[in-house]
Amino acid sequence: MVLSILLLVGIAGSMFVGFNIGGSSTGIAWGPPVGAGVITKATAAALMTFFVFLGGWTVGRNVLETLSRDIITIPISLSAGVAVLFFIGLGILVANVFGVPVPTSMTTVGAIAGLGLATDTLNYETIGWILSWWVMAPFIGFWVGMFVGRYFFTELQKRFDIETSEGPLLQLDRSRALPWIRLGPGTTPKEVIGTSIVLIVGCYMAFSAGASNVPNAVAPLVSGGAMEANAAILIATFAIGVGGFTIARRTMASVGSELTDIPLLAALIVMVTSATVTTLLSYLGVPISLVLATVAAIVGLGWGRASRPISAFDLLTGKTPENVAVGALKAEPIEDAPPLGEEEPEEALEAENLFNPRAVAKYISMWVIGPTLSMLLAYAFFTAVPLV
Repeated sequence: MVLSILLLVGIAGSMFVGFNIGGSSTGIAWGPPVGAGVITKATAAALMTFFVFLGGWTVGRNVLETLSRDIITIPISLSAGVAVLFFIGLGILVANVFGVPVPTSMTTVGAIAGLGLATDTLNYETIGWILSWWVMAPFIGFWVGMFVGRYFFTELQKRFDIETSEGPLLQLDRSRALPWIRLGPGTTPKEVIGTSIVLIVGCYMAFSAGASNVPNAVAPLVSGGAMEANAAILIATFAIGVGGFTIARRTMASVGSELTDIPLLAALIVMVTSATVTTLLSYLGVPISLVLATVAAIVGLGWGRASRPISAFDLLTGKTPENVAVGALKAEPIEDAPPLGEEEPEEALEAENLFNPRAVAKYISMWVIGPTLSMLLAYAFFTAVPLV
């Protein structure tokens, strides 16, 4: 009876973590499309739930194995797992209160590492492997974004720039015997194609979020055999979906408008970059978060676009001319872009800052606070209360 009650408490804790994960990850996956007006918050939450399940059910099993078996050298007991889930949820909740999507995988690893430190069971080799990828992921996201922004973005913007019109994208025409769907007022075929691509990539982002984040909500319960993996994935998906429909509304607004104001083409590049980095690392079993690669790709894309007037040699030697605008992603497309290393028209680089420095500082601080808080609290608790 006591075990059953404890398991129910553990499931409640798992759902609490999943709820907060939904609030954080939905903002990262769907913030740009929502901010651009391509999709509503409710539709974003529904798509997020479905594709999170697919990601958790497939690639996410590799991450679940790492979290539940490899970070510490012993299985996590049910009582210890309940405590770990509490500290994970607390670290994520603190970030969600401030409307900032925290790297949930980092918070989860921090809480489990705190347990390992307190019980002298931490697998330092696995932690070192995970930390190395945490350092590499933002660099990969930045350099991919920089490369695309410097060498391809201008041409892509000129040829494939995606614009949104007022009113609905599609509408139902009932003027015929059989109702049929036609383009909305002012909608162009190019807009339909572009919007469809953005939605597909958003679903890809949700899949990668499921692969990396579903295990965070259930690994402490699966580790000691308190729950079977399939049932745990279903519970986590449900909780993440609830979070997506509720507290994620604030996070989507934060990512969609506070961090940056970029066109859909730039958002598309950022989403593909971050989702690919996250999915590949999840396949390798690395607990990773969409947040790291996403923000790095945004900054890298803007930096690469702004650095076009500088030659490769000057870039390597650190030369930066005064007329390079940080917010070059928002600049209007140029009909005849000059070659790399040559000056562009001054108006081509006039734009507001790509990102709000205060918002970025808030993001980075919460990335540090969330995992650190979960690790320190777990370490203090398991040192004082030896549940393992």
